Amino acid sequence: MADEKVIHIAAAVITDPLGRVLLVRKRNTAFYMQPGGKIEAGERPATALVRELHEELQMQVAEQNAAFLGQFTDIAANEPGYRLIADVFTVPAPAHIVTASAEIEDVIWLSPSASEGVPLAPLTRKQLLPLLMEAKTPINP
Repeated sequence: MADEKVIHIAAAVITDPLGRVLLVRKRNTAFYMQPGGKIEAGERPATALVRELHEELQMQVAEQNAAFLGQFTDIAANEPGYRLIADVFTVPAPAHIVTASAEIEDVIWLSPSASEGVPLAPLTRKQLLPLLMEAKTPINP
């Protein structure tokens, strides 16, 4: 479809040893989602992810430490009428406390099985958290 509105992003699934997943909420939005962001023209998804993690969370991640999990499609959480294409990577949990920066207002560590009542982006709620629950152990590269 030529007039379809699409957002292409790179996103990270980051779990800690307890199996909790790191989620962020952008300023002036309601939904929690994986950290990451839009891929710029000519940019590789892994490069975009490393850039976004640094901008949003002050995380230093080497591209080789981002393992491709898959490409997922869903409804964009904060941009009505858009379809989201997400290149998703697993990234090791940081050894330090994550700091919300740029457009990120809140950061949480959420157990996938305890997400009831937390406003989650469609991709997170319908695809990524169920994938984490199926894995039984934390997904790490």
